[in-house]
Amino acid sequence: MNNVNDTPQSLTTTATESIRQRILTGEWADGGQLRQDALARELGMSRVPIREALRQLEAEGLVTIVENRGAVVTQLSLPEIVELLRVRVLLECDVLLEAIPRQTAADIAEAGQLLAEFEQALDHRDVASWGVLNARFHLALYRAAERPQTLAIIEQLHNRTDRYTRMQILLTDFNDRAHREHNQLLALCQAKDAISAAAFLRAHILHAEEALEAWYREQALAKPAKRGRKRKDG
Repeated sequence: MNNVNDTPQSLTTTATESIRQRILTGEWADGGQLRQDALARELGMSRVPIREALRQLEAEGLVTIVENRGAVVTQLSLPEIVELLRVRVLLECDVLLEAIPRQTAADIAEAGQLLAEFEQALDHRDVASWGVLNARFHLALYRAAERPQTLAIIEQLHNRTDRYTRMQILLTDFNDRAHREHNQLLALCQAKDAISAAAFLRAHILHAEEALEAWYREQALAKPAKRGRKRKDG
C-alpha cells in the first residue's frame, strides 16, 4: 500500500532508482524483459510510475522499449560499447584537467576511500559492486571541476557501460591492472600533475576497450567451433 504522502513524482523517482540499481547490479541480463505488472507488484505501486520510470531509463540508455514486447534491458554491440568508451575519454580527460588544480585534500581522501572499497569488492568477488564503485571513484576525482552537467553525462555513460565494466574485470582477469592503474591515477592527482593524469586516464579507459575487444574476438572465434561440435554430435 502506498503512503498517502507519496506523490506521483516521488513514486516515479523511487521506481526509477530501484529498477536502475537492479540493472546496474546485473540482476537482469542484457535483453531481459521488464514486465510492468510484476514490477508494480514488487514495488507496491501502480503501473503508472513504473511506466514513467521505464521511460526515464530509456532516456538514460539502460532500457529499450520494443514494440509488441515492452521494456527490455538494453543490449549493446561491441561497436556501441567502444563508441561510449571513446566519448568517456573525451569528456573525462577534459574535466579531469580542470578538476585537478581545484582538488582539495578532502577530495583526494574521498577518492582514496572509494578506491579502497572498490579494491575490497574486487578481493571479495563482489561483482555487483564493481561498476558502481568504479564510477564513484572516477566521479570523485572530477567533482572539483564544478561542471555538474558534464558530470551527469559522464555518470550516464558509466551507467550504460557498467555491465561491460564488470564483465571485463570478471572475464579478462583485469583485477591487478585495475588496482595498479587506479592507484597511479590517484597518485598523479595528488601530485597535481594534470597533464600526466589526463594522459594516463585516456590510456586507462582505452585499456578497458582493448580488453573487451579481445574478449569479444575470442567469443566470436569460439562460436563456429561450438556449432561444428553440435552438427558433428547430431
